[in-house]
Order: sequence, then C-alpha cells, then structure tokens
Amino acid sequence: METLANLESFVRSAQARSFSGAARRLGLTPAAVSRNVATLERNVGQRLFQRSTRQLTLTEAGERFLVDVEQHLDGVQAAIAGMTLQRGEPAGVLKVSVAPNFGVDYVLPLLPTFLARYPAIRPDWQFDNRQVDLVAEGFDVAVGGGFELAPGVVARALAPAHIVAVASPAFMHGRKAPSEPSQLAGFDGIALRSTRTRRVRQWLMRDAAGAQVPAQPREQVIVDDPAATCRAALLGLGVALVPLSTALPLLESGALVRLLPKWYGDLGSISVYYASRKQLPAKTRAFVEHVAQGFEELRLAQRLHALSAAAGGPRR
Repeated sequence: METLANLESFVRSAQARSFSGAARRLGLTPAAVSRNVATLERNVGQRLFQRSTRQLTLTEAGERFLVDVEQHLDGVQAAIAGMTLQRGEPAGVLKVSVAPNFGVDYVLPLLPTFLARYPAIRPDWQFDNRQVDLVAEGFDVAVGGGFELAPGVVARALAPAHIVAVASPAFMHGRKAPSEPSQLAGFDGIALRSTRTRRVRQWLMRDAAGAQVPAQPREQVIVDDPAATCRAALLGLGVALVPLSTALPLLESGALVRLLPKWYGDLGSISVYYASRKQLPAKTRAFVEHVAQGFEELRLAQRLHALSAAAGGPRR
C-alpha cells in the first residue's frame, strides 16, 4: 500500500511544477519531497516526472496517474479532517489569501499563537495584491481591504482602510507643507496603478467634517504596488498617497512624514472574508476568530484610523 506522504508529495509537486513549491505547501524540505516522489515512482514502476533544472513536467504516465489520484487525495484528506473534527479539534489545510505587505506586517505575526492552539491545522497562504474568488479558487479565507463582496461571501470588519499622504523628510526639506489636498497638485508624486483596472488611482480626501477634495500630485513616477509606492517616497521621489497600514511603521520610525494629517482617503474596511455557509468549517471559524481577537488585542483598528494620534492625525 502506497503511503499518503508519497502520494501527497506527487500531487503537490505536479500542481506547483516544482519540488520546492510542493515543499513550501507541505512544510517539508525539497529533498524530502523529491525522495517521496522517487519512492512512489519506484513502487509503481513508472517515471512520473521529466526533471530539468527549471521545472518538473509530467510524463504521459504521470498525467494519467494524477487524474486518478488527485481527486481521491482531497477526499482522503477531508475524511481525516472530519475525524479530527469529531474529536472537536479544528484540522486540515487552511488556504488563505492576503496582500503581501499587510499580511507580513499584521496577519503573519498572529500565526505562531494560532498554530500553538490548533496544531492540526496546516496553513497554505498566498500573498497576492489581487482580489481572489474565494469559492472558485478554493480559498477558505481572504484578508484585505477594498474587496467587492461577491455573492456567497461575507466580510467581518477588522480595521479601517484609510489612505494618507506621505513623503520623506528630505523631499519636504525647504518645501512648504500643503494645507489642503488640492495643493498636492503642486508636488511631484508617486502614483499607484490599480492591478485590476490598470488605471492610475484617483483619490478623494475627506476631513472629520465630511468635506471631500480631490488629491492628485503630479505623476512623476507610476507603480502598481503600495509597498513600492512607499519605497519610492522613502527615496525622496515625491509625495505618495498610500494605505495607512503600509505606511504606519515608516511613520512611527520617522522615515516618512505625514502630510495633511486632518485629511484621508476612505476605502471602507480591512476585513476578513469567507464563504457564507451554514456549517462553516471549524478551521475557518477558528482562524477568523483568532485574527479578530488579535486585531483587538493589538488595537489595530485604532492605530490604523487616519485621525488617530498614532497615525499622525489630530487627537480626538
């Protein structure tokens, strides 16, 4: 009888087209995955992969074997997870999508305590700036801001998604700070291109009273990643309008300064998204509750509000 580890190593290697990609998903070393696949090939008496220095390619026999095995492997894993659920322990692979910088700065630090509490859950995380289709792409959870709420998906708000204007101290040296958003038109700026529409984002900034004013520095540089926008601002290339969640560590360290502290752009909420099911899997419910509790304990909703003192805004 073939071992589950060998079959899982084969299927995940075929999906990732590499042993290293499968290893990241399985929590193994690439060498261990390679050994498992080699053992499987020896046991079935067929070469399943053509190996090269760049990627793995399934042989004809490998393609047939993948079709026969892949769906059954998912069923076996679901059955194992179901048995652990009967013991009341959340278990199984937890597939999560989260934006790269936001995930690394705010969500990933919550993982050690989560895994200590739920050791039978295996995280499979994708760091991506795009909005994923939770149902079609098989994700359990997504964490981010500005998502369009698709049918069958619910959102639990974690913190506000606010846009703020920032620049480096060196760039602002000798320049008069703007007093209202329309004055940003007189500054070189780093524009953000939407990865979804491929258009440069146009921002409206608002104040505590609800007044709204267009804010658009001159397009000196255009990038399509919020972290790159912050990096360009750090290099003194101009004013950037960026998510406060991206800029906050740099504002707290003094590497960037906030302009227009009484003004911000509002993108709604940073939320955790999951499929609306009557029987939500225990692993998903446990993760959603853990992230919400972590944000509350770290006071992230307050820290990520553009009008809070921590964010360089006016004290309220």
